[in-house]
Amino acid sequence: MAELDIEFRGVEKSFGALKAVQDINLKVEKGEFHSFLGASGCGKTTTLRMIAGFEQPTVGDVFIAGQNMNGIPAYKRPVNMVFQHYALFPHLNVAENVGYGLVYQDPKLTKAEMNLMVDEALDMVRMSSFKKRRTFELSGGQQQRIALARALVNKPTVLLLDEPLAALDRKLRKEMQTELLRLQREVGITFVMVTHDQEEALSLSDKVSVMHDGRIIQVASPRELYNNPASAYVADFIGEANLIYGEVLRKENSQIIVKANTGAEIEASSCPTSATLAVGDECCVSLRPDQVRLAPLNGNNPFVAEVTDQIFLGNLTEYQIQSNAHGALTARCLTSGEGLGRFARGDKVALHWSPDHARVLPLK
Repeated sequence: MAELDIEFRGVEKSFGALKAVQDINLKVEKGEFHSFLGASGCGKTTTLRMIAGFEQPTVGDVFIAGQNMNGIPAYKRPVNMVFQHYALFPHLNVAENVGYGLVYQDPKLTKAEMNLMVDEALDMVRMSSFKKRRTFELSGGQQQRIALARALVNKPTVLLLDEPLAALDRKLRKEMQTELLRLQREVGITFVMVTHDQEEALSLSDKVSVMHDGRIIQVASPRELYNNPASAYVADFIGEANLIYGEVLRKENSQIIVKANTGAEIEASSCPTSATLAVGDECCVSLRPDQVRLAPLNGNNPFVAEVTDQIFLGNLTEYQIQSNAHGALTARCLTSGEGLGRFARGDKVALHWSPDHARVLPLK
């Protein structure tokens, strides 16, 4: 059995009459990069703060490295946190910022020991040559690295990341995602991140907890979340999806026939969560834009649509299409080859997709 660094058992957190988090049961393995992903107000930051010790659960237990942390204050927990706004001290230089927390360790460290630990932490984030700089002399990405070094210097069991890249521009954010992943693999400790950025969560994480209305509604690897979402909400939130609403008409082995609200019958593939659906239940068919195929009309077309817009995205071309049978859909094709200017606004096209790529999902 895998060793756990974090475990939630039946955790709830209330603020007066408001239940910010409820029914949280979660296991995070040692060395895992785990992300809490969700829209604002879903409870992800409250969950992170209960790990950090800034909040205590109203009900249930939080364990870190097998120890119950209920009632244990933040400064006595084997965790460190990197905040969205890095909270660096402007009156201290880089080395002094990184070593700030070491001064208060018990038992006391010698100055030589602290200097060695600071140097090691700066080496981890590739900032050794900046140790005498003031923090206001650094770029946003450099400040983020210093915040990481300060959090890692005392070798915590778990590193907590509260939207650590939100303040960076898109290009720098991509660079720092690579750095975060490298750093996590090198130091080998458990990282737990809160983010509302799905791309960030999918690209960095071993496991992702998708949260909605204070609950975790699915925990899975990024690939599993994308390919087999548990509900219409997850499909819509993770990546982009065309959602066609209707009801289960009949089940045929691994296939489910859905009668769309428009009256069209759609053949789609069952998945683990669709096993709970019965004939007549409301559902939706989830279809990723890159799985929708467009073709010229040839006189034998079960589904016909009209291109309402064409958007150039560099290596991809995105088509907005309107179908009487399915409503508004999005298709995305490679720009080179078949996607390059093949269809224009107003063109009538045939729609195709494999039933294996269409997933039938419960609404919640």
